[in-house]
Amino acid sequence: MDITLILPEDCISHIISLTSPRDACRLTVVSPVFKSAAESDTVWEMFLPSDYLEILSTSVSASSLTTSFSKKKDLYFHLCHNPILVSGGTMSFALEKESGKKCYMICAREFAIEWGNTPSYWIWPSLPESMFAEAAELKIVWWFDIKARVETKILSSKTNYGAYLVFKFAETRYGFKERLVDFEVYFEGSGNGERRRALLDLPPNMLPLSQERGDGWMEIEMDEFFIENGDYGKVMVPLSRERGDGWMEIEMGEFFNENGDDGKVVCSVFDFDGFRRKGGIIIQGIELRPENSPC
Repeated sequence: MDITLILPEDCISHIISLTSPRDACRLTVVSPVFKSAAESDTVWEMFLPSDYLEILSTSVSASSLTTSFSKKKDLYFHLCHNPILVSGGTMSFALEKESGKKCYMICAREFAIEWGNTPSYWIWPSLPESMFAEAAELKIVWWFDIKARVETKILSSKTNYGAYLVFKFAETRYGFKERLVDFEVYFEGSGNGERRRALLDLPPNMLPLSQERGDGWMEIEMDEFFIENGDYGKVMVPLSRERGDGWMEIEMGEFFNENGDDGKVVCSVFDFDGFRRKGGIIIQGIELRPENSPC
């Protein structure tokens, strides 16, 4: 029996709106009626965050965003592929394509950085490849300490988030090949979370080795591997990876945002070794996105 002969299109649209963006796209090939229903604003309004108009209103491109896209589906996919600056340019906002959940990147200028306002230690260049007005470039420090605090109420609820440091290196850098840095991601006031360690600037002799698969191809593990480190012994470290936008990223940790009422989540990177100097890292921001879902 053809369901389109029984149910009106607006009813079909309502049913589709209870599925997912992926399902809605697949249903467009079922029939012309399903295509019309699946592409309706009724469906895609439900996939957009309930507060998307409020979020867009804080963007410098708010007026063009609301007038350039006559269909909610077009706006949805624009936000999936084109992060926008919000909150006075201090954050970028995007949608995770599979679920419509929120992704944010907090710019480095919003961080609490030890000695961050001392030009002999940190400078704030404007870079063409950065989406923000400024990035944080480390000249030299011995006490490396950075914290970002984000209100959980702006994030999607019932969602497991990963926090990612977005960075690159200047031509001259030092101190990050020899020392592991520490990451912590935790809710403010709840005590420190799980501590992770990583080498941000992996020496060539520590790169993981590829291996034969036996099927004519080779493979290499991209996420993490063990290294011998004089300070810590044999440790497993995560690997940074290219983002495809001129920056690298490395996962700092993760957290579950229940209902957005946990106050602030703190994302911290630090190394308190007072005898080894560090310099040459450039930080764009810290990105929070649904886990296993690159924005």
